[in-house]
Amino acid sequence: MTSLTYASAAYTAAEQKSAEVTDWAARIGWVVGLLLFIALVYWLMREGWKWRGTLQGDLPELPGAPAEPGPAKLTMSGRYHGSTTAGQWLDRIVAHGLGTRSRVELTLTDAGLDVVRPGATDFFVPAAQLREARLDKGIAGKVLAEGGLLVVTWAHGDKLLDSGFRSDRAAEHNEWVEALNQMIKKKQTEGAR
Repeated sequence: MTSLTYASAAYTAAEQKSAEVTDWAARIGWVVGLLLFIALVYWLMREGWKWRGTLQGDLPELPGAPAEPGPAKLTMSGRYHGSTTAGQWLDRIVAHGLGTRSRVELTLTDAGLDVVRPGATDFFVPAAQLREARLDKGIAGKVLAEGGLLVVTWAHGDKLLDSGFRSDRAAEHNEWVEALNQMIKKKQTEGAR
């Protein structure tokens, strides 16, 4: 009976298979392939961004702030979410750095709207170029709560642009819309005389 037990144990041991050995070459191949795919997608996105900037090359350089803009009517700290073709909230403008999201310091004076963006291109919108201010919920792929975005429409070259800003204190948005629209109406009235 002992020899039968040994024979049975030997047969069972022969039936069991050893655990499969990991095929490291295949795993490394998949990881390298995945990394190459991610790099390709990133490169294509970057090239698309550069191509969009080339297509928008007809936009003139952004105006800088005047040496003496006058006293500040309003100031605001917040985020700049981008600029688009007016009325088309997904048609992002990337030329001259207008597509770069960043922190922002806005200052409204009689001369216009000064947009200071640390780490990105600053620009100035002269009062005569301002067209409208409104509250909206989205711009350039960024969607917020209803009325959570201050959108300023302005003329640059022969295009109308919408630029989206979000204040650190959203309650300021209504005050900005009123002040900008009053300033625009005043300029239009003065221009009609």
